[in-house]
Amino acid sequence: MEYHKGIIAITKQGFRISAIVLDGRPGVRNLFGDIPVQMCHFHQKQIVQRYLTNNPKLEAGIELKKISDTLNDTSEKEFTDKIIKWNNKWCEFLKEKTYDIFNHKRWYYTHKRLRSAYRSLNINLPYLFTYQKYPELNIPNTTNSLEGSFSHLKEKVGIHRGLRLNIKKKIINQILIN
Repeated sequence: MEYHKGIIAITKQGFRISAIVLDGRPGVRNLFGDIPVQMCHFHQKQIVQRYLTNNPKLEAGIELKKISDTLNDTSEKEFTDKIIKWNNKWCEFLKEKTYDIFNHKRWYYTHKRLRSAYRSLNINLPYLFTYQKYPELNIPNTTNSLEGSFSHLKEKVGIHRGLRLNIKKKIINQILIN
């Protein structure tokens, strides 16, 4: 995996990785062992928004989106309490099933997208407040500064549409070397 190769390359150059801020790609946080991992708040909110939309219709979705929107302005305990309280209130609602009209043995969860939004918050919860647990490391709670510094690379590579991956990598290497 590219992330693993990157870690090896960086440490071989003598750098010490004190913390990682991730954008939510599944499985990546397992690569870092004992290094503190922070889930980007912006990306977490985007994941919730993708499942619930900007204007959820269901009361449960509206409440979960409001909780998600408080992510930047709350502590881990407050946020965790809100998520637990929300789940306790809506857990039966989340279990509702819809049965296939042609095959009554087949079913699916009625509120699949709401379940997915909640699941994402719940799974990422241990990584959403790492920046508060290690104040001495000055871990940012978003990847914005990193993404902003690489936006010029995306722009320059994006101008050349249709390039193969290996050519794009050569262009990026050339820009970074100069």
